[in-house]
Amino acid sequence: MDNKDRQIIRALQKNGRMTNQELAELVNLSPSPCLRRIRNLEARGAILGYAASADAAAYGLPVTVFVRIKLERHNEKDVQHFEARIKALDEVLECHVLTGQTDYQLRVVVADLDSYETFIRNRIHPIGCIASIDTSFVYGTVKKTAVFPPLK
Repeated sequence: MDNKDRQIIRALQKNGRMTNQELAELVNLSPSPCLRRIRNLEARGAILGYAASADAAAYGLPVTVFVRIKLERHNEKDVQHFEARIKALDEVLECHVLTGQTDYQLRVVVADLDSYETFIRNRIHPIGCIASIDTSFVYGTVKKTAVFPPLK
């Protein structure tokens, strides 16, 4: 991937709805080579897809929660079971495997505290193989972006 490809990706991360003509002008390419580069980035898996960035609160899910989970055991069966169950939960927007004291961090969105309690009791606890759950509620966001920093 060269710097021109990175410029294209950053521009599309900022505005995925711009036309190829607008993008080509922004990154100083003619439209045909720009479109070829986009298709190549898509084919190589560097561009994973296109999505609308939406406000969770406006959608009706104003509560964002970071949930850190430690498993009881780290055998292949329990890890695969846990990860498969987490992938099936719509409330979980992200799940990251971590180093350190906890094994996973989830980013969860829910409508309210009662919904979060229901989520934990009815969706997380039944998974089993969980040693501990640590929860942090988000009460403000200082920065949120989907745009990668430029490489130096």
